Amino acid sequence: MPEQTVGLSAPLTPIEPVRTSFQEVYDFFLSGITDDMFMEMTKEDTEAMLEEILIAALPHFEFPRWADPFDLDLENKRFTTKLTVEEMRIIREYMIMEWLGFQLANVDLVRQKYSGSDFSFTSQASHMKQLLALKQDHEREGFHLQRLYCRRRKDKNGRMRTTFQQIMEPM
Repeated sequence: MPEQTVGLSAPLTPIEPVRTSFQEVYDFFLSGITDDMFMEMTKEDTEAMLEEILIAALPHFEFPRWADPFDLDLENKRFTTKLTVEEMRIIREYMIMEWLGFQLANVDLVRQKYSGSDFSFTSQASHMKQLLALKQDHEREGFHLQRLYCRRRKDKNGRMRTTFQQIMEPM
């Protein structure tokens, strides 16, 4: 089959689909937290930790609309699809939840260094309780966002419509 040409221009090359980079998701995640820890780490260590948090968060996104949420382009650090803002919000909530899990693990290590009364005295126990409550809040928010995500779709005119009728149809 001959190559397609337009006038005197070069042969047409296939256009690569737009995909969301991990960095876009990292930036979205980092805008939702405040932590000096990332400023103290090297760029490479930060990216490695962010990737670990992202990969740990993805299984919490139960029914994304793209084909395979676990088919990531790890070499080029990107998804195999273009994520919507709504999908990035859901992933961010679960990334924050995973990040808080890291924080809790660190506080747990601090607790192991001190005896019971010393741990209470330093208020680490209170801090740990607050982190756990915050983690649960983000887990609930991610769950809520997923429920909204499943219950609406854009129609052919770009307007959001309910999927209630489809949900209620018998299988």
